[in-house]
Amino acid sequence: MNITPLVWAITIAVTIAFFVYEFYAHVRKPHEPTIGESARWSAFYIGLALLFGVGIGVVSGWTYGGEYFAGYLTEKALSVDNLFVFLIVMSSFAVPKIYQQKVLMIGIVIALIMRGAFIAVGAALISNFSWIFYVFGALLLFLAYRQAFTHGESNPADGRFMRLVRRILPVSDEYNGDRLTVRKDGRRFVTPMLLVIVAIGFVDLIFAVDSIPAIYGLTEEAYIVFTANAFALMGLRQLYFLIGGLLARLVYLAQGLAVILAFIGVKLVLHAMHVNELPFINGGEPMLWAPEIPIWFSLLFIAATIAVATAASLLKTRRDRRAAGELQSVGSDSLQD
Repeated sequence: MNITPLVWAITIAVTIAFFVYEFYAHVRKPHEPTIGESARWSAFYIGLALLFGVGIGVVSGWTYGGEYFAGYLTEKALSVDNLFVFLIVMSSFAVPKIYQQKVLMIGIVIALIMRGAFIAVGAALISNFSWIFYVFGALLLFLAYRQAFTHGESNPADGRFMRLVRRILPVSDEYNGDRLTVRKDGRRFVTPMLLVIVAIGFVDLIFAVDSIPAIYGLTEEAYIVFTANAFALMGLRQLYFLIGGLLARLVYLAQGLAVILAFIGVKLVLHAMHVNELPFINGGEPMLWAPEIPIWFSLLFIAATIAVATAASLLKTRRDRRAAGELQSVGSDSLQD
């Protein structure tokens, strides 16, 4: 792709404009979004993301269009996984419902800034060091293992990092609206709202380590990486309120994401072998026998994995509820007898 500085500038400016509009139109006045409001804006942002992908395909070719859609699907799935952790953080800090979307908005902006920095670093590494694909591939295989077997075992709101923050900063015991600091008896305290934002920012940093190597396994175009991430994050706030009750039912999403990350990790390692320049591997010669996984297969694999993980999750939770209902019914009959 030949992306000029002007196109980059327009893209970044439009992205910032969307988030500024979001803040002034929806977030500045504290309230809990309705299901209807969340559904309309979620559909709008998803539709906009799909339309943008079609535009890339028409203008730059469907190879790049396929890379965008594969990247968008992966980043959207990882963003939904973010929502699990956001939900844990919100519950741990008992954030009032009317202030949750402000926390989410700030967290999403932090995520976009961090991912932007990671994208720039990743692009520089890829253009100068072909061996970085080995590193990214190994990292994704490790992250896939962690995603599959350690997901949800820790609460980031009560981790070592947050305990250190509490020791450093004087923290008040209660919320003062959506204020970040408050003065009591002549002394300045930070409110739990600021702690929530710090925790969300820390979570964003961790997830950026997952998401950027993953999408660079699907495309080497920094523009596609940035726009796929931006569109995946747009509408995430509305999606949080729209599928908040559904999140608990996606019990196999972590395993589905682990499969996707492992697949992209293997794809990266194969690509690294194909362009190998490391002198201690195959004498520094490329291993041209290593297959290159085409983007159409990656797109189908990612979409199918997400669909299977979602369907399996919903079937399991439905069976579990049915079994719990039958057990409760048997228990009630036993008591009556």
